[in-house]
Amino acid sequence: MSPRTRHVLEFILDNLVWFMLVFVLVVFSIFIPNYFQLGIFANIIEASSVLGVMSIGLALVIITGHMDLSVESVAALGAMAVGILFCSAGIGLGVQLHPEWLMVPVSLLIALAVGGIIGVINGYLVVKVKMSAFIITLASYIWVRGLVLVISGGRSAQDLAPAIRWFGIQRLLGLPLTAWIAIACFVVFSLIMAKTPFGRHLVMIGGNETATFRAGIRVNRNLVIAFVLAGAIAGLAGWLLAIRTSGATANLGVGLLFNAFAAVVIGGVSLKGGVGTLPGVYAGVLLLSAINTAINLMGLPANFTQVIHGLLVLAAVLLDAFKQTIRQRLA
Repeated sequence: MSPRTRHVLEFILDNLVWFMLVFVLVVFSIFIPNYFQLGIFANIIEASSVLGVMSIGLALVIITGHMDLSVESVAALGAMAVGILFCSAGIGLGVQLHPEWLMVPVSLLIALAVGGIIGVINGYLVVKVKMSAFIITLASYIWVRGLVLVISGGRSAQDLAPAIRWFGIQRLLGLPLTAWIAIACFVVFSLIMAKTPFGRHLVMIGGNETATFRAGIRVNRNLVIAFVLAGAIAGLAGWLLAIRTSGATANLGVGLLFNAFAAVVIGGVSLKGGVGTLPGVYAGVLLLSAINTAINLMGLPANFTQVIHGLLVLAAVLLDAFKQTIRQRLA
C-alpha cells in the first residue's frame, strides 16, 4: 500500500462521522420535502446546543477510559438552581441584581459551581477511594435527580429573568447565542485536547493508565480534573437548558444522557478509552439532530427516534471495532 493511499484511508477513518453527516443531509434533502433550507439547518444546530455541551464533558471522561452517567441529572440540578433563584413565577424566588446584566455571570457561576461540586465528589470517590466509575456516577445520576425533586417539590420555576433569557432570544447570523456558546465550547475544548499537555495526557491515560503513570504523569490529578470538568460542563448545559425553556421543571432533561452517550459513541470516541476527538463528537450531535428533524418533518411517531438512535449506537460500536481492525492492518 502506497503512503498516499494509507494517508487517504487514515483521513477517512478519522473523519468518518463527518462524511456520514454530509451523506445523511444530502439524502434527506433529496427525499424529504422542505428539508433543504437554511432555516432547517439552523434549527438542527440550535436544537443540538444543550446536548452538544453535555456531550463534551461525557467525552472527556470516556476518553480517559472511565464513565460519567451523572451528567444528565447534574444538568437538571444546575438548571433548577438557576430557575429557583432567577425565575419570577412558580417556585422561583425572583432574585434581582443591579445592574441586571450581573444576573448572567452570577447564574452561570452558580450552574458551573453546582456541576463542579458533583464532579469533585465523583472524582474523589473514583480516583481516591478506587471505586467503580460506573457505579459511582450511576448512584450520582439517581441521588442528584432525587435532589432536584426534593428542592423543587415536584413543581416548576417559570419566567426566567429577561437578562438571562436574552441569550436564547438574541440571534447572530441566524443562530441564537446559546448555539454559538455550544460551538465555542467545542472549539475551545478541541484545542485543549489537541494542543495542550492536559489533553494529550487524558488520551494517554485512556490508552494505558499504568504506562502513563510510569512516565511520570500525574494520573490521579488529571482524572479528578476530568470529572470536575464533566460536572461543570454539565452545569453549563443545565444553564443553557434553563435559558431554552425559560425555567426549570423536576423532569427537565430526562433522556439527554442516552442521547449524549449516543453522540459520543457515534462521534468516534472508543468506549475502551484513548481514542476520540471532540470535533467528531460534535458531528455525532449534529447527526442525531438531523435525524430528529427528518422524523419530525415526515410526521413519524416519536418512538421511531429511540429505535433509530439505538440502531445508530449499535452501528457505531460495530464500526469502531471495524476501524480498529483497519488501523491495525495499516500499522
